[in-house]
Amino acid sequence: MTHLENLKYAIGIDLGGTFVKVALVCETGAIRFSHKLPIGVDATKNVILDTIEQIIQTALIESFEKKLQVVGIGIGTPGIVFDGVVIGAADNLDGWEQIDLSGYFSKRFKLPVSVDNDANLMGYGELYYGAARGCTDVVCLTIGTGIGGAIIINGSVYSGYKSRGGELGHIVIEHNGVNCNCGGRGCLEAYASTSALIRRYKELSGDDNESIDGYHIVKKFKQDDPDAIKCIQEHTEYLGHGIASFINTFAPQKIVIGGGISDAGQFYIDMIQNVATQHMMPDCGGHTEIVAAQLGNIAGSLGAAAMVFGEINGKHQFSVV
Repeated sequence: MTHLENLKYAIGIDLGGTFVKVALVCETGAIRFSHKLPIGVDATKNVILDTIEQIIQTALIESFEKKLQVVGIGIGTPGIVFDGVVIGAADNLDGWEQIDLSGYFSKRFKLPVSVDNDANLMGYGELYYGAARGCTDVVCLTIGTGIGGAIIINGSVYSGYKSRGGELGHIVIEHNGVNCNCGGRGCLEAYASTSALIRRYKELSGDDNESIDGYHIVKKFKQDDPDAIKCIQEHTEYLGHGIASFINTFAPQKIVIGGGISDAGQFYIDMIQNVATQHMMPDCGGHTEIVAAQLGNIAGSLGAAAMVFGEINGKHQFSVV
């Protein structure tokens, strides 16, 4: 039996809007260490960079103490990423643009550093270790403050020319609809994100309590609260319509839905499935299954580590067997 110390490890970083998360991941997918640090909602670029550096250092110390061989660092970040550089479009992180994350951290730690969009890496995580294991064609959605997406075709993430595409949360579902953080109007994110769900619930209920979140609304839904029922119905209607469009375009084997609200229960997935089935082209969706993500908050870190192993092994796409 192979000793853990003889296996390769990668550090997987997942940068979110309020936390930086890290996992020390074995090439088998086993996690030997995980941790997170807050960055605060108004963090500057330098604060975020310092926090990422601190959490990488923490993971490296852990690997040193356990005598584990770290072969690289993977970083998932909001925004458009091309050739290791965050170009922009990280709407929820102030000033997070034109940053060479790969170069910055490879110089500091003398290790290969791979960088990709956080939603893409959530998709990688679910593809290689989670709900989409064994598939080749998958669409992943992360429902949270915004809506992130990953398109996986023949086992590789597709992001368009120079990684400028793949923004599934910004398909337009309402002509001349409400304003979106991206600068457009009527985007799926503006209607079906958890932020939009909370905003709609507060509008209907008149309850402006800052503690209201997706879990609260789901709890009220299960208690037959009429405002919560209406909000969840609207929310899943919008998601179902958007997903029907993705099915018609990509005909994936699976649509994987992640983010905190995807833990609401199977009823949530079923409601979305019912709407999507009504509005998709039957011939396009005949082989598509809509499922909840399996890896929870660790998906991004696992996907970041998987990206490292793929690049270290000289693969542009990983085996999905």
